[in-house]
Amino acid sequence: MDTREANNISGSVNHFILLGFPCRREIQILLSVIFSLIYLLTLMGNTSIILAVWSSPKLHTPMYILLANFSFLEICYVSSDVPKMLANLISQTKSISYAGCLLQFYFFFSLCAAEGYFLSAMAFDRFLAICRPLHYPTVMTHHLCARLVLLCWAGGFLSILIPAVLMSQVPFCGPNIIDHFFCDLGPLLALSCLPVPKTTLTCATVSSLIIFITFLYILGSYTLVLQAVLRVPVGSGRSKAFSTCASHFLVVSLFYGSVMVMYVSPGSRSHPGTQKFVTLFYCMATPFFNPLIYSLRNKDMKDALKKVLGEPSKQLSKNADK
Repeated sequence: MDTREANNISGSVNHFILLGFPCRREIQILLSVIFSLIYLLTLMGNTSIILAVWSSPKLHTPMYILLANFSFLEICYVSSDVPKMLANLISQTKSISYAGCLLQFYFFFSLCAAEGYFLSAMAFDRFLAICRPLHYPTVMTHHLCARLVLLCWAGGFLSILIPAVLMSQVPFCGPNIIDHFFCDLGPLLALSCLPVPKTTLTCATVSSLIIFITFLYILGSYTLVLQAVLRVPVGSGRSKAFSTCASHFLVVSLFYGSVMVMYVSPGSRSHPGTQKFVTLFYCMATPFFNPLIYSLRNKDMKDALKKVLGEPSKQLSKNADK
């Protein structure tokens, strides 16, 4: 079949049906309430971190600037697919347009790649601060921090550009039912009416390279950091360094653990239920827990959050007294 015929076939599908979580109507409404609450708490938690870093001069350091960008990334990340999932839970049609599906695919995986790059940048920052403390002020300048932030954002969106272009050329002629709650790679390729080995190989190669290169770099960085922390005499300095790095590594474990189960484990893709559960975990659970992990284990962040969250309540109290 030539390219023109394939293009004609791809034009026969102008929307997809996202099955989501097929169950009784009452359970779907309950799920929508639970997921909506988690989504709102995620937005509030990550927004609080951004406001805390922005409003506290003490937190205007590379580590917290990276953290604020990471929190903004989490807001974008969770918003790339969860609102559509919530709408479909209470909708009868559960449809998404062809263009909307491709855009969702592109933004979701671009933000996922950017998250790996930001975690790598944060690991690099902690490596310099703990393993090269004398060189840290001269190396990790605000200029370098800004460049790292720009590279993480641009790298995420550029990394998935070729897979997205190839996915836009995949012919879809029906059926158009996706047994998932968003336009994931595997379910989309399963609906192709022609074999697309080039697209499958390219997407698998790009995702594997991003996952393994960033994960191995982070693992190597934190191995050196842990060795350096263990050499520090027992005291407040060692405790603070270990607490900060433990928070970062816990976030890394949540993110890469779920992503690897989803996209590296050979058996995960063959079970739609497992696929949805794991995807739901790294779509909603990791962005939800990240602000809790960083705020609960960091004294400076807790103090800044108390200030941010305390000012509105004080203002309301003053207005009530008036």
